[in-house]
Amino acid sequence: MNTLKVILLLASLSGLLMLAGYFVARGTGVVIALVLSALMNFGSYWYSDSIVLRMYSAREVPRAEAPALHNSVEALAAKAGLPKPRIYVVSNDVPNAFATGRNEDHAAVAVTSGIQKILDRDELEGVLAHELSHIKHKDILISTMAATVASAVVLLSRWAVFFGNDEGGGMIPAIAMAVIAPVAATVIQMAISRSREYDADAGSARITGKPEALASALRKLSEASRANPMNVNPSTAHMFIVNPLSGDFLRTLFSTHPPIEKRIERLLAMKAAQKA
Repeated sequence: MNTLKVILLLASLSGLLMLAGYFVARGTGVVIALVLSALMNFGSYWYSDSIVLRMYSAREVPRAEAPALHNSVEALAAKAGLPKPRIYVVSNDVPNAFATGRNEDHAAVAVTSGIQKILDRDELEGVLAHELSHIKHKDILISTMAATVASAVVLLSRWAVFFGNDEGGGMIPAIAMAVIAPVAATVIQMAISRSREYDADAGSARITGKPEALASALRKLSEASRANPMNVNPSTAHMFIVNPLSGDFLRTLFSTHPPIEKRIERLLAMKAAQKA
C-alpha cells in the first residue's frame, strides 16, 4: 500500500510539474520539467534523510549533550521494534518535531529547541513515539518526497507567470496555473497527510501506553503554534507533528493536519478504553 502511495504521489506531483512546464515553455518546458522531476525524485529518495534537515539547519546532537533525549528515543525505538534513529535539534523557540528518512535504517527524528522547554518527560516521549510511528509506518519517505517535488511545482508555477507565452492568450492560463498548481500540490499533501497523523497518534499511544500524555503535548504545541507560527517552507508543513503555519484563515483552510481537537478526542477515547 505504501509503495502504491509513493507511485501515485510522484505521478500526481510530476504531472503538475510538467503542466507548469508546459505553460512556461510549451513542449520544451514539459521536457525540462520531466528531467527535473526525474532528478528530484531520484535525489529525494536517496537523500531524503538530509534534505529537510539541511533546510532547517538541524544539528545532530551527541548523547553527551542530550542524554535524556537519547535515552528516551532509544527506549521508545526498542519498544517499537525499530533501530534507533539519529537525533537532531532545530534551533527554534517554537515547539515542534518531525521525522525524515527513506527507511527504518536511514531515519532521523528532529525536535526544535523550544519543545523541551514546554513539555514534561511523558509529553515529550509521546511526541517522540509519534515520530517513531511515522518511521515504522514508512510515512517519512512519502512525506519527504512530497515536500521536495511540491516545492518544485510551486516554484515552476510561479515562473509560468513571468515566462508564459502571450500568443493565443497564453498568459491567462499561465497565471491560472500559477494559482492552481500550488493549491493542487497542497491538496495532494493533505490527502497523504491527514490520515497518517491519526495513525501515528494511535501508534504513539500503543508504544508509550500513555495516550493522555500525547494529547496534552498536542494541546500545548498547538497553542504555541497559533500564538507564534513557525517560519517554515509551506511545502514541508505536513511533516511536522502540528501545523507550524497555524494562524490565519487560508493556512487553516489548506491545513495538512487534521483538527487538533479531533486528535485529542481520539487519544482521550483510547485512554478511556484502557480504563474500561
